[in-house]
Amino acid sequence: MANLDAGEVITVTTDPKRVETSDISSSKSVIETVNGSHRFEIKGYSLAKGMGAGKYISSDIFTVGGYDWAIYFYPDGKNPEDSSAYVSVFIALASEGTDVRALFELTLVDQTGGKKHKVHSHFHRALESGPYTLKGYKRFFRRPNLENSEFLKDNCLLLECTVGVVKSRMERPKQYSITLPPSDMGKCFKDLLDNEIGCDIVFKVGDEKFNAHKLVLAARSPVFRAQFFGLVGNPNMDTVVVEDVEPSIFKAMLLYIYSDSLPDVHEILGASSSCSFAIMVQHLLAAADRFGLDRLRLLCESKLCDEITIETVPTTLSLAEQHRCEQLKSACLKFAAANLNAVMHSEGFRYLEESCPSLLSELLKTIASVDDTSGLPVSKKRSSSSVFAFDLAGDRGMQAEAVNPNGRRVRRRL
Repeated sequence: MANLDAGEVITVTTDPKRVETSDISSSKSVIETVNGSHRFEIKGYSLAKGMGAGKYISSDIFTVGGYDWAIYFYPDGKNPEDSSAYVSVFIALASEGTDVRALFELTLVDQTGGKKHKVHSHFHRALESGPYTLKGYKRFFRRPNLENSEFLKDNCLLLECTVGVVKSRMERPKQYSITLPPSDMGKCFKDLLDNEIGCDIVFKVGDEKFNAHKLVLAARSPVFRAQFFGLVGNPNMDTVVVEDVEPSIFKAMLLYIYSDSLPDVHEILGASSSCSFAIMVQHLLAAADRFGLDRLRLLCESKLCDEITIETVPTTLSLAEQHRCEQLKSACLKFAAANLNAVMHSEGFRYLEESCPSLLSELLKTIASVDDTSGLPVSKKRSSSSVFAFDLAGDRGMQAEAVNPNGRRVRRRL
């Protein structure tokens, strides 16, 4: 109750459902292991015997979970009272002044390949105050049994130690969420090119000129780096004449150099151009190979794999052969083998015969490979309209003939 005025009293009631609760904080403890392994080979085991109890052979120090470790092998055992009847194996924490909790597994490897390894696993409490706190097995293996086992081969033992360092971390919910925009570095460099800001080199390509920046070009292309800043390069040159490259293709290459992305064909050629995307990419691949732009070459190779058609496969296959694009070449050969009759009657096939006659024999091998893996009888592997023989002797002036499935010899017509 609340006394508002003399002689006037009112009662205030509160609905518990309407009471706002305070925010609840949260956290999470995550306990996990950081694992690592080390292989320790002991050659000349017989020479190690007789060192005396308590004396060991140590592996090199290895690091797991931010801590240093080592494997100790005692050929005559760690305890004198065992009278050298056992070999002992220990894992040592080699880091200074640290407490660590870890899993470890010591394995004597079966060297016959039978995978009958001798494994000891242990999960122990904190290893206190290194360095060289030991945990392991005083009686790891009876020595006479070891020396007559598959674990000893050519007087050599092989030990493996896996350490799993137990670590804990605290995860708390983020009190903020900042959305990071995508990188705009490519856009910024492209703006420099588009606006010709600070350009110091002019390329004359056909009837067109392109302004650019030597440092950007040198950073992206080993060919330009050598041309401008190499031992025989000229850093003072201000004009370069580029031959055997179409201006539109050189412009596309420049746009890639600055933006690190494949340009739009309409941006380069204009909407009214009759040049197809595949043709532009073919020329761009050749330019990329010429100027050492390996990533651009692979981008073009990938795009051309998606653009393989009856009309484009002859020229694309020839291009792949000339510029050592093995993945593109393989894709073209498989496509041509699967569409052989149509490809042979295409306009580009004559160009393929003239430019790369060696590819015809590779096409035959691909056809044979497809037939061998098809699982069909030879008589059913191809329809009666398929043609199997090529003008492999065309460069010697001989006329090509083919054999149809009915056994008649026919001349191939394109």
